[in-house]
Amino acid sequence: MRLTSLAAALCLSLSAFAAQAEPVNFLFASSGELATLHDKLARSDIAGVQVVYNWKNLEKGKGEYDFSAIEADLAYVQKMDKKLFIQIQDRFFEPTAKNVPAYLMTAPEYKGGIVPQVDNPGQGKAPAMGWVAQQWNPAVQKRYQALLKALAARFDGKVYGVNLPETAIDIDQKHDKTGFSCDRYFNAEVQNMQVARSAFQKSLVVQYVNFWPCEWDNDHQYMSRLFAFAANNHIGLGGPDVVPYKKGQMKNAYPFFNRYKGKLPVVAMAIQEPTLTYTNPKTHKPFSKQEITDFATSYLGAGLLFWTPETPWLKQH
Repeated sequence: MRLTSLAAALCLSLSAFAAQAEPVNFLFASSGELATLHDKLARSDIAGVQVVYNWKNLEKGKGEYDFSAIEADLAYVQKMDKKLFIQIQDRFFEPTAKNVPAYLMTAPEYKGGIVPQVDNPGQGKAPAMGWVAQQWNPAVQKRYQALLKALAARFDGKVYGVNLPETAIDIDQKHDKTGFSCDRYFNAEVQNMQVARSAFQKSLVVQYVNFWPCEWDNDHQYMSRLFAFAANNHIGLGGPDVVPYKKGQMKNAYPFFNRYKGKLPVVAMAIQEPTLTYTNPKTHKPFSKQEITDFATSYLGAGLLFWTPETPWLKQH
């Protein structure tokens, strides 16, 4: 690892964030959406866009990579003098979204490649079923890490940052036949962070962290160990939702963001569609932009915010 160049880049990114009185705002989008978001992306208060790319669309066959979607999006934002943040998705939140390469689901060493998981899509919403890649299976994890390395070889220093998906998963552990354990999953996620940080020497690296299976209130020390590892290895952290002082999050990742304010190279938080379903218990109204921003910056220490285009303030003009 070129620690000198990495440290210099991180110092520059830290000083840039420290100089901002307000967090830097990005849009949050899926692959293929940029043309429809042109006017919002062109706003002077939007610095760029975070785009989610699923594993299946980036690796068509084993080791056969197709990064044309990222190339197109990068060219699009560069023409607008904006920045691109890429999220490499290995978990999906719809029953039909088995979005990993076909070989992972057929070759025996991958044991199906993915397993079903349950997701909470928002306040008052019924649980939704989706899928998650078996990162705890070394054969599956090896392929995901190969993808990260291939992406870094092509895009390090060209994309503003890369982030790995949230840590929360909810699978049927009682009937699991894939070798899952909470310790194996935790270790695999930490290893993926380390590989991403080693591969991307110039772009920001962010791991989303919100919950861990088997853990509540840091009773396995997964949360405390992950934050310490990130701080010691110059890895940014973030999360897929900002709901001020929500009880579940306050027993998991949120207090650690507060504890590590100023100790991470970057904190990047997303305000996605499920976040918009939550209301402020004091006002009984949806959280305002200012309420979300204030909590994200003052309590969580966020320097970057990724906003869904559906958020009301982005529709006002």
